Amino acid sequence: MTEPQHILVADDEPSIRHMLQTVLKLNGYRVTTARTGREALAMAQTMKFDAIISDVYMPDGDGLEVVRELRAISRTIPIILMTAQGSLDLAVRAVAEGASDFIAKPFEMAALMALLKRYLAAQHEAENAEPENETLAQEFSRSGLIGRSPAMVTVYKLIAHAARTDATVLVTGESGTGKELVARAIHDFSARNSKPFLAVNCSGLTDTLLEAELFGHTKGSFTGATADRAGLFETADGGTLFLDELAATSAAFQASLLRVLQAGEVRRVGSTQTRHFNVRVIGASNALLDELAAAGSFRADLFYRLSVLTIDLPPLRDRAGDIELLARHFLQQVGNDAAKSFHLSFRLTQEAAEALRVYAYPGNVRELQNALRRAIVLSSDGAITLDCLPPRMIAAGSLATDPEAEASEAWDDVRALVADRPTLAELQRRYVEFILHEVGGHRRRAAEKLGLNKRTIYRLLERYQLSAVDDEDEAATTDDHDDAPAPEQDDHF
Repeated sequence: MTEPQHILVADDEPSIRHMLQTVLKLNGYRVTTARTGREALAMAQTMKFDAIISDVYMPDGDGLEVVRELRAISRTIPIILMTAQGSLDLAVRAVAEGASDFIAKPFEMAALMALLKRYLAAQHEAENAEPENETLAQEFSRSGLIGRSPAMVTVYKLIAHAARTDATVLVTGESGTGKELVARAIHDFSARNSKPFLAVNCSGLTDTLLEAELFGHTKGSFTGATADRAGLFETADGGTLFLDELAATSAAFQASLLRVLQAGEVRRVGSTQTRHFNVRVIGASNALLDELAAAGSFRADLFYRLSVLTIDLPPLRDRAGDIELLARHFLQQVGNDAAKSFHLSFRLTQEAAEALRVYAYPGNVRELQNALRRAIVLSSDGAITLDCLPPRMIAAGSLATDPEAEASEAWDDVRALVADRPTLAELQRRYVEFILHEVGGHRRRAAEKLGLNKRTIYRLLERYQLSAVDDEDEAATTDDHDDAPAPEQDDHF
């Protein structure tokens, strides 16, 4: 019989350790737990593990240092980090130190299990993977990417992995989500960071002008070409070229671009001589190029050539937890000159912060930034109040604080919950599952919130096949308490 795979879990929070241990064991793994990074490192030196799941920040130091030492012990063991402080800086440092992946807290167990299974299945390939990552020299603050939401953590991880290669990258997302910032971050964290990063917006230019801009031209090749000129492919040699708004280009230009990318050489407009280049290309579009390719309005072969790695940027409305973080960053960044002039420190009032939080942002991060520029101009004492915001955001803030609107939204939530007309038993199962998620999977806390005794919550969890963990203090009690008489309770509530 095959031995179960052995997983090391390191976290200073007992509830996290117990939850992971329980779920991993239920999935057939053997589990060993550690309370500190040093304890995990000592175990890894004396025991064989198939994978390691570790918190980044623990009482005895930086988990990334532990990752570095773990990687010295084994170059191929999957190391998955858990963190409540997701950032691009952390993603790049984690990858640079040798982490296989990381996941932001709070996370879905299904997502962690999927990561673990994927890395365990690919462990043999990892042994033959590329050499250790080079040290990434650029600082996170220069990237301009701000946010700790799970969606942005995914983006950070993809940027970190893209920076290690020269593969073409396609960045997608709505206007204003920061596609050029992503491209620049990939460049800044790559080995090409000492060479040029050049960007061109492909929309609004004729084929001739666009080809002349990218490929260069000779004197007299078209009206206005008064001298020979190198294109951006030549100028960016050794660096990165960012091509934005590719969906707006013509089929003829797409064919020319595909030939250049495949051949690795460019011919200036009006010339017969070809010139080789060494450029990393990152493309971007606010339209979905795969759908355009399927519809025949974008070359499918160019789409496949560009999308070796695709990074999809989430709209700001899907990053509600990042909005106040972004706002405070922009107030510090945009208001810096004004603060020096007027000796003011800009701050958000509670009403303004709430209005920013609930607004839908069709213009995404760029719209938020411009709204705060306006607010800084209108602020008289450094306080960014509701009145300083654009009218559309004021209206959103007023709606958020309207009791009738809140009641209407609450009823919308109820209607959504029962939209498929579940049975009472199914509705009860959903509610128990919701409460369990809300309390971090703790059985006793769930029972308290539901107003149930221990026996009833046990019966419900067993009936609906829901997993939960005991709190440490509950687990430490003797089984004698379970035998004590308990008030009779109906399983329904």
